[in-house]
Parts: sequence; structure tokens; C-alpha cells
Amino acid sequence: MCVALPGEVIEVKGADAVVDFSGNRVTAKAGLTEVKPGDRVLVHAGCIIQKVTAKEAEEMEELMRDLEAFDAD
Repeated sequence: MCVALPGEVIEVKGADAVVDFSGNRVTAKAGLTEVKPGDRVLVHAGCIIQKVTAKEAEEMEELMRDLEAFDAD
């Protein structure tokens, strides 16, 4: 199963963007959708696939934390 992860765009450099995932910064391709710093986005396989609202991103991050906790038990 593949999962797109929510993150926040920190910087845009041409067709790439630096995206923060809870303190981990990764460069992702931004060619599929126009983004700017501060945008919340979903990243899959190194590509930003869509923008999401802050609320949607927070809900997904909470779900990921719950899944991690469940897996740790």
C-alpha cells in the first residue's frame, strides 16, 4: 500500500520545493500543482500531488501518529 504524506512547503526552487514533515525536510517535485511557502501539501513518491487545508493535514498527521502508536504496541 502506498500513502501520500502531509507536509508544509518551506521553500520553492523552480520545479522543486522543500517540504517539512514534522521537522524532516525533503525536496519534492512541485510540477503537478502550483505551491508557495506555507502551503500544506500531500507528497507521494517524491512528488507533490495536491494542496490540502491545514485542518485536513492535521487530521492526517493525527491518523499517522495513531497508526504508529498502534504498530508499536
